[in-house]
Amino acid sequence: MYLGGNLSGVVGASIARVTFMDASTEELRAAHDVLSEFYAEYLAGALDRMPEDRAVLGLFCDLVLGADIGASVGDIGCGTGRLDPFLAARGLAPRGVDLSPEMIRVARRDQPGFEYEVADLRELPFPDASLAGIVCWYSLMYLAPSDRPAAFAELARVVKPGGYLVTAFKAGDSSLRRGGRTAGLGVEFDIYWLSPHEMERRVNDAGFATVFWGGIPPEKEGTSTQGYLISRKA
Repeated sequence: MYLGGNLSGVVGASIARVTFMDASTEELRAAHDVLSEFYAEYLAGALDRMPEDRAVLGLFCDLVLGADIGASVGDIGCGTGRLDPFLAARGLAPRGVDLSPEMIRVARRDQPGFEYEVADLRELPFPDASLAGIVCWYSLMYLAPSDRPAAFAELARVVKPGGYLVTAFKAGDSSLRRGGRTAGLGVEFDIYWLSPHEMERRVNDAGFATVFWGGIPPEKEGTSTQGYLISRKA
């Protein structure tokens, strides 16, 4: 997940870099605090069962290393940190950020070899042009339309020229939906299945050029197409 606000009592020594906490963001953060252990269990080993995800992430790793601008990457909306061992095994040095203090707590517990911090996508804790790449794996789908221009601009700010962005997302018509109900934990939050056209336009407007895009058809009625996009900062 992606967004932050006026946080207090953050787990560990992290400083939450924040702007505001509106009702939707507060709901999102609280829901993912509740979902943290569920995600840790449900998604354990999930990447091993997803060859398409591994292929796209592997291509991203190869592109970043081939650019010869370093190996530091941000895992934006890292959740439980489940992608970071894969990224590290492919030669990258990931650092995770997430809105949810509980997600960060679980990530630190389950992936102790990596650095994690509570942070806001609209105010990332990275200097300008400091990262060779960023991973946004199903973490941009919580962005309300009004937040998207600033959020994509912030992603572009922290990436070096020639660096890469990779994102996976649920592809749809960009309309507002409610997520979280299927977990059965009494939480829900706003979510958007972004259209591939809008996703590509957003990254292009932020200064990235499309390198690769693809998708997987929905497995059954009512589920989404899975979209993938890799882009390079000019």
